[in-house]
Amino acid sequence: MQEFLEFFSFADANIRYVTIGSVLLASSSAVVGCFSLLRKRALVGDAVAHAVLPGVCLAFIVSGTKNPLILLLGAFITGWISLVLIDYITSRSRIKEDTAIGLVLSVFFGIGILLLTSIQHSGNAAQSGLDKFLFGKAASLVGEDLIVFGAVAILLLITTILFYKELKLLCFDETFAKSIGFPVRSLELLLTTLTVFAVVVGIQAVGVVLMAAMLITPAAAARFWTERLGVMLVLAAVIGAFSGISGAFVSYTAPAMPTGPWIVLIVSMVAILSFAFAPKRGWVARMLRRRHNKIQILEENLLKLFYQLGEQHEDYFSNRTLDNILTRRNIPKSQALAGLAKLKRQGYIQRHPDGWALTREGEIRGKRVVRLHRLWELYLTQYLQLASDHVHEDAETIEHIITPELEQKLMEELNYPALDPHHTRIP
Repeated sequence: MQEFLEFFSFADANIRYVTIGSVLLASSSAVVGCFSLLRKRALVGDAVAHAVLPGVCLAFIVSGTKNPLILLLGAFITGWISLVLIDYITSRSRIKEDTAIGLVLSVFFGIGILLLTSIQHSGNAAQSGLDKFLFGKAASLVGEDLIVFGAVAILLLITTILFYKELKLLCFDETFAKSIGFPVRSLELLLTTLTVFAVVVGIQAVGVVLMAAMLITPAAAARFWTERLGVMLVLAAVIGAFSGISGAFVSYTAPAMPTGPWIVLIVSMVAILSFAFAPKRGWVARMLRRRHNKIQILEENLLKLFYQLGEQHEDYFSNRTLDNILTRRNIPKSQALAGLAKLKRQGYIQRHPDGWALTREGEIRGKRVVRLHRLWELYLTQYLQLASDHVHEDAETIEHIITPELEQKLMEELNYPALDPHHTRIP
C-alpha cells in the first residue's frame, strides 16, 4: 500500500516522467493504430518499427549525439521511406503486401543491426544506451525526452481530430471518397505519416521489437466493444493509457521489471479479456448466442412437430407421447425432454399423465413456424426455380430467422398463397 501511495502521489520527478511519457506514447499510438487495423494494414506498424532502427543509428553517426529530436528525425525518415517502398513494391510488381512488408522489414532491420554493431565497436563513448531502441527502456525517460514525445503525441491526436471525417471515409469506403473528389492519395500519405510518428514516439518506451503490439493491440481490444469509430478511438486511447500507467507502476514496485514489456503484457491481457467477454463480439457472448439459437431451434422444431401431428386429424390439442415425437423427428431423447420441459415452463405445452399437448399459445407459435417453412419452400420453387424435392433442407434452416416484416413481404410477393409446392395447405 505504501508503494501504491508513493507512486500515485507523483512526488518523484522520475515517476512523473515515466508515467506521463508512457501514457502519451501508449494512447497516441493506439489511436493511430485504429486506422491501421480498420484498413487491414496491421503488419505495417511492425515494418515501420523495425525500419526506424537504421534511421536512429544514421542520425547518431551524423550528429554524434543522442539528442532525442535528432534521433527521432532520423527514425522518422527511414520509417517513412519503408512505407513508401512497401507501397511502391506492391503497386509496381506482382508481390503482395505481406511479402513486401517482410522484405522491407528484414532488410531495414538488418541494416540497422549492422550500423548499431558498428557504432558499438567505434569507441564513441556517447553511444551508450542506443541499444535501448531495440527493446525499449521507458525508465530512462527524462524531461527533455518528455517534451519531444509529448509534442509529437499531441500533434498526432490533434491531426486525428482535424482529419477525422476524411480518415473515417478512407477506412470504410475508399472508392466513394475518390468519387466525391477527396484527395485519397494525400490522405493515405497523411495516415502513413501518422503511423510513422506513432511508431517513432513509442520505440524508446517499448523498443522496435514490441512496438507493433502497442500500435495494434489496444485498437483490436477496443474493436470488440463497439461498432462506432469515435467510441473505438476513445476506448483504444483509454486502454493504451491504462496499460502505460500499469506498466510504469509494476516497473516501480519491481525495479528489475522493464516498463515497456510490462506495458505490452498488460495491454495484451486487456485484449484477451476483451476477446473473451465483450458483450456482443466476445467468445463468451458468441457461445451464449449459439446456445440460445440452438435451444430456440429445438423449441420451434418441437412446436412445429406438434402442429404437423395435429394437422393429420385437424386436432391440435390432443396428447402426444414421447414415442410419437421421436418417431417423427430424429431428436436425442435427452434434448427432446429438455425442450419439452422448457416449453412447458413457457406455457406453450401442457404435461398430462399420458403425454404432452399444445396450449393455445403453442398452437399459434407452431402454426407460424409451419407457415414460414412452407412459404419459403414456395418462394424457392417460384423465384429460384428449384425442384420441390430440393427445398426442404433450406426451409428447415431459414424458417427460424424470418422476421415478421420479411414474413409479410413473402406473403405479398407470393400473393397470399394457399398451398405450398407439395400441395399442402399453408396455415
